[in-house]
Amino acid sequence: MPGAVDLASEKFHALLVEERGDRVVVLLNRPEVRNAIDQQMVDELHIVCAALEQNPKVLIIAGVDGVFASGADIAQLRERRRDDALQGINSTIFVRIAKLPMPVIAALDGYCLGGGAELAYAADFRIGTPNVRIGNPETGLGILAAAGASWRLKELVGEPVAKQILLAGRVLGAEEALAVNLISEIHSPAQLLDAAQDLADRIGRQDPLAVRITKSVFHAPAEAHPLIDQLAQGILFESEAKFDRMQRFLDKKASKANNSAGVKAGAETGEKNP
Repeated sequence: MPGAVDLASEKFHALLVEERGDRVVVLLNRPEVRNAIDQQMVDELHIVCAALEQNPKVLIIAGVDGVFASGADIAQLRERRRDDALQGINSTIFVRIAKLPMPVIAALDGYCLGGGAELAYAADFRIGTPNVRIGNPETGLGILAAAGASWRLKELVGEPVAKQILLAGRVLGAEEALAVNLISEIHSPAQLLDAAQDLADRIGRQDPLAVRITKSVFHAPAEAHPLIDQLAQGILFESEAKFDRMQRFLDKKASKANNSAGVKAGAETGEKNP
């Protein structure tokens, strides 16, 4: 493909990137500042997104050294002015991540604050460790959470909890985040990436085209339904995978029925001919 992004040939500094057959694993890698999100990290995430838009795969995002991301880089944020805000530096990359064709899994450990939390909110799945601390302390710094939290968070946890986080600076621990469905699973730090890989495996067992189209339909505006559902189903009804997968299902069902019939016949024969 002309202009295709080859992640293996890219030189990353703020990220550690591993590409596998059906997924890409990205580790936020600025341990000296608790993986704070700076301009370089944003630029490198754009490179990853460009590759995944061209060659759709599941994306797993995690951090190094027991931290997901402590927020945006405050030193850089301190110097930004109105024009920087209007560029939407962080919000643009988070929207791009949210719109990737295949699902995004955020594996959270330790601090997941400010911009780090907003990156996690952009993912399709969030799993964590008992050490997770997730929230948006922006108002305490004289700004607002402008990279997605102000509208994504209430969709994820409901308005009352979202207002506690956004307006009162509440930071949730792992059990609290699990209780409001902000994360869906808790694993030990040693098992966190394995759990993310297991989730990617489950996604990988589905038909990739069906997953991509389902994600698009799921995020379509309310007024697009049910027409978009019907059009999407029309596309999938013509796919080879649909015929192959349904035929395998029917064959497996028939095989089980035949095996059950054989066992039953054998049992009856055994009863009659002890």
